[in-house]
Amino acid sequence: MDELFDITGKVSVITGGAGILCSEMAKALGKRGSKIAILDLNEEQAKAVAKEIGSQGGTAIAVKTDVLDKSSLEKARDVVLETYGKVDILINGAGGNKKEATTTDTFEFFDIPPEAIQWVFNLNLLGTVLTTQAFGKVMAKQGEGIVINISSMASLRPLTRVIGYSTAKAAINNFTAWMAVHFNLNYSKNIRVNALAPGFFLTNQNRFLLTDEATGEPTERGRQIIAHTPMGRYGVPEDLIGTLIWLVSDASQFVNGIVVPIDGGFAAYSGV
Repeated sequence: MDELFDITGKVSVITGGAGILCSEMAKALGKRGSKIAILDLNEEQAKAVAKEIGSQGGTAIAVKTDVLDKSSLEKARDVVLETYGKVDILINGAGGNKKEATTTDTFEFFDIPPEAIQWVFNLNLLGTVLTTQAFGKVMAKQGEGIVINISSMASLRPLTRVIGYSTAKAAINNFTAWMAVHFNLNYSKNIRVNALAPGFFLTNQNRFLLTDEATGEPTERGRQIIAHTPMGRYGVPEDLIGTLIWLVSDASQFVNGIVVPIDGGFAAYSGV
């Protein structure tokens, strides 16, 4: 059974790899023998994560990368290939939200500036598309590979306030299915594309919505989310690891084009 989940020697490229969730993914993959490339706009944080992986006996490099800049992505790809010689796993983890694309009691939908919506779409959708173009081309040439996109519970159950983020992540779900079919029909039956849809995890992007900045206590929205989560808590980064290992290993070799919720039962609960 263990060999089904073995990823020893696999090369994993992780965008947004210095963030709260993706750094945990990087460290977990590194502990299991995968060779890691952490791509992030914050080079210092990326280096810190790579150093931590190395201190635990793993192999990792950090590459400063802008997922919205095609030339930056191509340079990062070249560094990865020069260092490791291949790309087995791509995790499209770069993403996020911003206050200006989020409604509040005093900031209406009608007042959201188009550039704020565009910013959220660019980071979450366009960044994923451009990264998949850069690294997916390597997989197409190799004839094998695994792509993991990062969706959100907001894509499955449209949430109040986060109009830009919800719609951008819904587009990720469609892109995941489209790319799974496109790779298989045009390049190789051995390339798979799936997505994780985390429920509510505290990150730098959503903390302003879920916790009071002054007191650190849950906001009303945060309390509503916990009440609607049957398991009664927010997710922690470690909650993503089991599903991730399954999707990037041979254990899921006939799983393709799906979005897996990791949400403590949030999507299943009707509220009564």
